[in-house]
Amino acid sequence: MEKSIEQIKTEALSEIQNAADIEQVRTISVRYIGRKGLVTQYLRDIPKLPAKQRPEAGKKANQAKNAIEAAVEDAIGQLSRQKGPSDAVDVSLPGRPVPGGTIHPVTRITREICSIFERMGFDIAEGPEVETDYYNFEALNIPKNHPARDMQDTFYVSDNIVLRTHTSPIQIRYMDACKPPVRIVAPGKVYRCDSDLTHTPMFHQVEGLLVDEKSSFADLKGLLTLFARQMFDTDTALRFRPSFFPFTEPSAEVDIRCVICKGEGCKVCSQTGWLEVLGCGMVHPAVFENVGYDTEKYKGFAFGMGVERIAMLKYGINDLRMFFESDIRFLRQF
Repeated sequence: MEKSIEQIKTEALSEIQNAADIEQVRTISVRYIGRKGLVTQYLRDIPKLPAKQRPEAGKKANQAKNAIEAAVEDAIGQLSRQKGPSDAVDVSLPGRPVPGGTIHPVTRITREICSIFERMGFDIAEGPEVETDYYNFEALNIPKNHPARDMQDTFYVSDNIVLRTHTSPIQIRYMDACKPPVRIVAPGKVYRCDSDLTHTPMFHQVEGLLVDEKSSFADLKGLLTLFARQMFDTDTALRFRPSFFPFTEPSAEVDIRCVICKGEGCKVCSQTGWLEVLGCGMVHPAVFENVGYDTEKYKGFAFGMGVERIAMLKYGINDLRMFFESDIRFLRQF
């Protein structure tokens, strides 16, 4: 102990009093009462003193430390109040704008799809993402041995509970609760065991259903043609190809003329000039029987599309996974 604690305190208080700015005060504080400061070192050396001197030395050291801490706090307060006009906040200046967020492209396209069909008289319907086997499969004319039930396609919670593989169960639940006529679109998340450039385990669908006494395949074609031209371009050409779905008969897949090459042929459309956008068909009578609709009186059609697929075509995105990576550089474009 080369200096007494009183000398150390006196020197510290003098330096603090003469400090020119807050940064200098903080530097002095570290030198005296920091982890390796002079007062701190003095406290650590007290055990080396004779036993009779230790209590008094410890008392004076703590008093010195408290005095220096109080002086530091007081000096910082005074120097803060003495700041010149250049350091003050001018409350009359306009605020700094905070960059606004944007709607995610999947949400944007979902809303646009729903808006188009709402203008054509459709209501929006929703349902649970965790579904029973009955609503997800059986009521939609998908029997126990159907390939769509394979574990490679479906996430099973239990033998009778699944994560819905499409939003079609919403249609069954709606028809169970409502009598015809029915005109709904059902947007939502769906889940399948698949992941690559064009597939993800979770994605979004919008499915539609219309049931009345006079609906026909011609009405379905006209409706989807109008939708495609409002979603993409008024000159968009469509073609309907025969297909198969368990819950519709007859069934079709719908292609639009490639929005990239305008039908000339490119990598996106595999040189065909066409891009698949959705599936559709007339509702199978077995589905109506499952919900108690009179198959002799009522007819209907259904359609479904992947939202990410529509967004990829509309915005020219070539990797489905970009929608789920939360890359701000990608999202800022929308």
